[in-house]
Amino acid sequence: MKRICIGFIMCLLMAGLVFAREDANMKDTFSVIHSRKSVRNFTGAKVSKADLDKIIRAGMAAPSAVNMQPWSFVVVSERKKLDELAAGLPYAQMLFKAGAAIIVCTEPDKAYGKDKDLAVIDASLAGENILLAIEALGLGGVWTAGYPYEDRMSHVRTVLGIPQEVIPLNVIPVGVPTGADRPKNKYKKEKIHWEQW
Repeated sequence: MKRICIGFIMCLLMAGLVFAREDANMKDTFSVIHSRKSVRNFTGAKVSKADLDKIIRAGMAAPSAVNMQPWSFVVVSERKKLDELAAGLPYAQMLFKAGAAIIVCTEPDKAYGKDKDLAVIDASLAGENILLAIEALGLGGVWTAGYPYEDRMSHVRTVLGIPQEVIPLNVIPVGVPTGADRPKNKYKKEKIHWEQW
């Protein structure tokens, strides 16, 4: 009985160490927000499916109008597809070195009131959650616009087989950062109005 109790206690201690180690690798909320930056320089290393799943789950945790969640996500990690995307997106050339990409899509017909503006807003909120999750995991990412540019949306739809009624809002390259990109201090006191304009 004594051995069983000691064994049980050891298991609990080991589990605690695993969770503590995992928590130690995660940044607190404000650190993540203030250290987030647009990463355009990647090492070329792959991004694990487990990390991509965590990132997508964070995207899906975003708020949306009347909780309609009109978003969908295309996750790309195949080198050939990443290169195909990069070939037709002049402002997403970092895809050539990214380990993956997440395409945030939205469907106006699934948004509250079938409102296109609300669909774009909802998916934008999901996109920001994704960028913060990427930072929290120690990875790098950058928002590159699909919407509202018809040529870019058309290219993304063609490469990934996205239906015409679905808006590919953005392409977010994800990868291991080289460290070249640094966060910017964007705080401007003059942008704050207390109580009234």
